[in-house]
This record gives sequence, C-alpha cells and structure tokens, in this order.
Amino acid sequence: MTRLHGHHVVTGPELRATFAVDSQPHRGRFGRRLFHGIVLVLLVGVIAAGAVGAWAIMNGLIKIPTAIASKAPTSLCPTTTFDYLPNDQVTLNVFNATSRGGLARTIADQFTARGFKVGSVDNSDTGYSGIGIVISGVKGEAAAFNVQRNLAGTDYFQDNREDASVDVVLTPGFEGLVEPQLVDQTPGMLACPRENLRIADNSKWPIILTPAPKP
Repeated sequence: MTRLHGHHVVTGPELRATFAVDSQPHRGRFGRRLFHGIVLVLLVGVIAAGAVGAWAIMNGLIKIPTAIASKAPTSLCPTTTFDYLPNDQVTLNVFNATSRGGLARTIADQFTARGFKVGSVDNSDTGYSGIGIVISGVKGEAAAFNVQRNLAGTDYFQDNREDASVDVVLTPGFEGLVEPQLVDQTPGMLACPRENLRIADNSKWPIILTPAPKP
C-alpha cells in the first residue's frame, strides 16, 4: 500500500531509484576533478624539473655536448712512456699566474738559456694553486714530458691544440726550475698528480686560462 490517509508513502525501491539518479552526476564531477588534479600535479612537476635542469646547466652541473672543440684542458693523463726530448726541439709559452711581477720573463729567459724555443710570454689567471701547470695537445706530449722534468711537481693537462707547443703556467706554489745538471733525462711518463684526486676533490679542477692585464 503506497498511500496512507491520503498521503503518498515512499517505498524502498522509489527511494533507491531517486538516490541512484542523483548520485550519477556527483560521481561524474568527482572523476573530472580527480583527472584535472592529476594533470595539474604532473604539469607542476614538469615545470619544476625544467627549472632544476636549467639551474644545473647554468651552474655547470650538467654539461651539454657541443660540436665546437673546446680549448679547455681535459681530464686525460697519457700512459705512454716518453724518452727525454732534446731541449732545442721544444717550443713553449710561459705565463705568469702569480702576483710576482716579471716572473714569466725571468723563467722564459732561463728556458731560453737551456736551449728551449720560447714563444709567448705573458700574464694569466687561473684558480690552480699548485707549483705549475704544463699544457699541450697530443702532438706535444713528449715536449710536455721534457718540460715537466725541468719544472718538477707540475700537473699535466691536455687540450685540443693541433701543434706540438707547450704552455707553462707558473702558479703561486712555484719556486724555481730544476738545476740543469739535476734534470732527470731517463724515460718516464707525464705527471698528473691531481688527476688521481679528481673524483675525491672536484674543486681542484683548475684551468681555463684567461689573459691577465700586464702590471
């Protein structure tokens, strides 16, 4: 019986049907809101990742390959054993990265007195704080080995130059050349002492040379 004293009595099936009809739109709206929320979270994540990536590239934490060959020294230490090349077969450039005025010219003259061919003599800047830096391309490895025997305690780095010239950078720890009669002329390898520390101490990566004004 669905009517009582003239009033309509709602039955169980009618009640369920009413709520079933009303709940459909709510479930649809909830699904759309959930989808929009997921899309928004993903979009924010992509934007955040892009911002972090851009910051890492700008600060050098991520390197982007380039088709242009870099002149900056690389972290490569040759394993070849070299004979001592005669001094007159070595062409070098001398740079002063210390606060001592005229040091590059003084040491260049000493190299010249030993028979080396000296090219550029100038000042330079570098963050390296050791004794000195010896830089060459592949063709200058043997010449760089000779220079290191005359300038003990230096670090060797290699760049992409195509000639056999060698750059000598005198840095704050430099004290002087090895005495001519004490230069070791036996075969050996290039010395890259800080190369072994590179993983443990990346802050020691020292060299992108930049010209410094003459005092």
